[in-house]
Amino acid sequence: MTQHQIPGDRLRSLSQQLVAVLTERIRSGQLKLGDKLSTEAELMAEHGVSRTVVREAVSQLQATGLVQTRHGIGSFVQGPALNIFKIDVSAISSIRDVLHVLELRIALEVESAGLAAQRRSDEQLADLRAALDELNDKSNHANGAVLEDFRFHLCIAQACGNQYFADVTRHLEGSVIPRSRINSLRLAQRDQASYMQRLQYEHETIFAAIARRDPEGARMAMRMHLTRSKELFDQALLRHPATSLSDERVLNRTI
Repeated sequence: MTQHQIPGDRLRSLSQQLVAVLTERIRSGQLKLGDKLSTEAELMAEHGVSRTVVREAVSQLQATGLVQTRHGIGSFVQGPALNIFKIDVSAISSIRDVLHVLELRIALEVESAGLAAQRRSDEQLADLRAALDELNDKSNHANGAVLEDFRFHLCIAQACGNQYFADVTRHLEGSVIPRSRINSLRLAQRDQASYMQRLQYEHETIFAAIARRDPEGARMAMRMHLTRSKELFDQALLRHPATSLSDERVLNRTI
């Protein structure tokens, strides 16, 4: 095993370790501002990991502002200071804040899904299917497969033929998936199996519309998916408008 080869067999662990290696190369100056990262194939061969691991690692580097990807050209090192737009996830401290992010997502992702249905390539559809299969496989885990859920939505943004949709989705980072900020199972007042089954159905409906190149169907499916999530937070906000996401005692009682 080489110095930078990535051990282990879990996607998240593998991608995080690859992120750590590449981040260290950037911070140490081995990779400088403007340098192009190795290709996917080169990173796969060097570290002994899959294409999915490499893409997840690059997505994480994009989210932190260390790397910028130019469609059809490659990924390049950039400084965090160049990351002009970013939502501070730590500032999302209330149910109302989560609602505001969901409103932004509805405006952004409904159109993104429609464009993806029109413009997606066969390769992008295969990536979306792989992301959804991984999400379905891990949906019953305790963490609710938040990372995999984000990956699914990012794949849609990447397939819409407009890099700015993907850029904004990446910058939203952890605020994209509400249950990364709050336990949505309490909001839904359902057990994890039934809650995740509903999400799986909604994701599959979105995928099916994109697969059959049905823009309006994709928009409708995405709007329904995000609106249902928003409704849960609307109801919680009505019950306790001042609730902070950190107030687990209040959330346990009122949601």
